[in-house]
Amino acid sequence: MTGVLTTIQRFSLHDGPGIRSTVFFKGCNMRCAWCHNPETLQIKSQVMYYPMKCVGCGACTLACSRHTLSEGKMVYDRSGCTDCGNCTKVCFSGALEFCGREYSAEEVLKEVLQDKDYYIESKGGVTLSGGEVLLQSDFALELLKALKEQGISTAIESNMSTEYDRIEKLLPYLDLVMCDLKLSDDEKHKEWTLVGNERIKENIRKVSEAGIPIILRTPVIPGVNDNEEEIEAIAAFAGGLPSLLYYELLNFNPLGGSKYDALSIDNRFHHAKPLSEERIHAIEEAALKHCKNVKVG
Repeated sequence: MTGVLTTIQRFSLHDGPGIRSTVFFKGCNMRCAWCHNPETLQIKSQVMYYPMKCVGCGACTLACSRHTLSEGKMVYDRSGCTDCGNCTKVCFSGALEFCGREYSAEEVLKEVLQDKDYYIESKGGVTLSGGEVLLQSDFALELLKALKEQGISTAIESNMSTEYDRIEKLLPYLDLVMCDLKLSDDEKHKEWTLVGNERIKENIRKVSEAGIPIILRTPVIPGVNDNEEEIEAIAAFAGGLPSLLYYELLNFNPLGGSKYDALSIDNRFHHAKPLSEERIHAIEEAALKHCKNVKVG
């Protein structure tokens, strides 16, 4: 069995406790307006183009007719592109990158086992992230089983918007579930992510009741949920989870902007900025009214 991944990030410090490797799955069933990993939305492989890296060598024009040169720079016509990736194979400057390929569980295991000693020493492990890992739940299950056989601690990062049986079959092989609740109101959640949150809440409750440690997180997005009323409602939900480790507020991250340009897609939040330290602290104080353990990331 194989899965489609974007990358395996070693020595990650933000996707769970300790030193970790994070395996990024491709494909997502949400369309959050502020997504900072837009390259993971489609499950298929994609060509990403970074014009500032282009040196105008013309090698790509020989590999594919969708590339032409104009005034010393490559012009990329995506309209008929099949994302075969041939152009990326000849681009030595890194202006063209191929995002996403199939991996076997054995390939992933070989990569992440290189850092097994670091996981053990730091009480870290391997996190499956995305995109949405649960869209490839069979591959995730195979990988998690292999990791546990090696004595490696495991975690997933998920939006939890799927059938519960996709989640339930992974639970015996998980030490931690990190999940998001982006808005408390179902209709607002649907407006900003194209998916409602009732099933998400139900799945989170079930996982918590099953005794799996949970970190619940909310990305705090300017103009969307950056107010005390919204965060208090989510914190109240978090505070009622029996296996909650902590509730985490993630300040808006604008660093994915270049990826939107590289994929030639619109970035609705390209002018947005992270909340000020004063503002994020005020929201943290609001969350603490309803949840004892709150962190800001």
